[in-house]
Order: sequence, then C-alpha cells, then structure tokens
Amino acid sequence: MSIINSILKAFVGDKSQKDVKSIRPIVDKINQFYNSFENLSNDELREKTISFQEKIKQARFGQDSKIASYREELEKTTDIDKRENIYASIDTLEKEAYTLSEKALFDILPEAFAVVKETARRFTNNNELVVTATAQDKLFAQTKGHVRIEGDKAIWSNTWEVAGKMIPWNMVHYDVQMIGGTVIHQGKIAEMQTGEGKTLVSTSPIYLNALAGNGVHVVTVNDYLAKRDCQWNAPLFEFHGLTVDCIDNHQPNSSGRREAYQADITYGTNNEYGFDYLKDNMVIHKEQMVQRELNYAIVDEVDSILVDEARTPLIISGPGDKSTHLY
Repeated sequence: MSIINSILKAFVGDKSQKDVKSIRPIVDKINQFYNSFENLSNDELREKTISFQEKIKQARFGQDSKIASYREELEKTTDIDKRENIYASIDTLEKEAYTLSEKALFDILPEAFAVVKETARRFTNNNELVVTATAQDKLFAQTKGHVRIEGDKAIWSNTWEVAGKMIPWNMVHYDVQMIGGTVIHQGKIAEMQTGEGKTLVSTSPIYLNALAGNGVHVVTVNDYLAKRDCQWNAPLFEFHGLTVDCIDNHQPNSSGRREAYQADITYGTNNEYGFDYLKDNMVIHKEQMVQRELNYAIVDEVDSILVDEARTPLIISGPGDKSTHLY
C-alpha cells in the first residue's frame, strides 16, 4: 500500500503541500500589511477594527434593512399565512446576508490577520501601550488589573493574570501560524505539531470572525484550558474593543452565563456548550435560553472532542409523573 501511495504522490503530489502552497500568497499579503502597520500609532491601529466592522455592515446593509422592515411588518399582522410568508422571506435574506458577510471576511482577512500580529508585536515589545480612552476601555479598567485610566488616556500593560500567575505577553505570529489561522477560517482542520503554537494560531480567525458581531465560540476539552486560553488571549481582542468571556466561569442557567454567550468571543468546554444547547431546547419561553443564535466555532483538540468525547452522549433527565407518548 505504501508503494502505491508513493507512486500516486509522485504523479499527483501531496495534497497538504498543495493546500499550503495555495495559502502562501495570502500569507505574503498579511506580511505586507504587517510591515506597513509598523508606523501606525496605537489609536490608528485600533481604528482598523472599526473600519473592518463598518465594511461588514455595508456589505450586508441591503439585506439587513429588508429584514428590519419585515420584522416591523410582523408586529402589525396576525394573519398566519402572511406571517409564514414573512418568516420565509426573512430566512432567505438572512442566508444572503450571511453569504455577503463571509465574502467580506475573506476580503479583509489579510489585513485583519496583520492587525492581530501587529498587536501581538506591540505587546511583546512594550511594557505598556497608551491609547485614547474609549467607553469600553473605562469598563475594562473597572475589572481588569492590566488596564488603567489616566486622564483621557488608557494604559494597557503587557502583563496580565493567566491561571493564577502574572505572565508577560511575548509571542508574535510566525508564517506557519498565519497559515494555520487561514486554514481554520476556511472551515478546515489544521493539524499542527506540539510547539507550533496552536493557541496563538486561533487568535487570528477568532478576531476576524468576531468582527461580524454574531459571536465566536472557542471549544476546548476541559475547563482549565477554557479558562486559561480565555485569560491568555483576551487582551489581544479587548485592546480592539471586543468583549471576551468564558462560560465555565459562571453557573449554568445564570445571568452571568447568559452574558458570557452575548460576548463577541466566548470560550468554554464542549460538554458545557452541549448541555446548554439541550437545556435551551427544553425551555418554555425564549427569554429563558442562555445561548444566542449559533454562528462560528473553533474546536481545539478536534480529534478528542469530535471523536473520543463524542462517544459519550449528553443526556438530560428529569422526574415524570407518568409515561407519555413523548417520553
């Protein structure tokens, strides 16, 4: 069999090498943007995020406007057939808007990845980053020790608490991590060796997909990794005004967990995500649900979660007075 594979490779080539080769031009664009960002001020670098978010909104503006109009119409009519038609139209428009968002994300991918890389470089090379304080900076300063406000400035330290220890940020993305991030954004599996910085790889596609404002779920295999990675990577995203939380920090079905799901970026374990999904499908009122509409997820240790862990079903049971045709 190995001989056959060798012969096939000789004629067809190695698929993974072809995939990497196809991504190489994207990495070159990322590095071009990265080099050009060196002369930007911290405020100018942060303005890139606002620019990206505006591009995405503009890309889907027509569909979003029609959806809003249809929702207003729903409030005014009680006719069942008419409401059914409106819901069908909304579903179609939402699919179109999603497709347009995806195209916009692919268009800005090189520049957005470069923003993350440049942010990592600045935290690595500077003990503090000084920026004009925004309302979000002031909120962060109330709960995060590495952010403080002095006058109209916000000072971000490059050292923050990770798993009970104060750790300085000292990582900048290599090309292999940009390749891995691109593969993940494309919805594929990026297989990387130990030591190639898998945790850092995820930061670029997380940031990119969080720009759409529909939420990003980062799925890990245990609560230690979920909490650690959340604390470790969060300042890279928060520096650009994005919100980050971990569901494992909050009790199930609590207001804290509901708020964690509303964050731009949500970390958590596969079991907690799964049980929350099951519980949300058992509630009577929509307000009792904790998760919002599912959008985009990155799965760490994908072989463990989607193969090994998937062998154990998630089951929710409760007392019942008597058997019914449903149970």
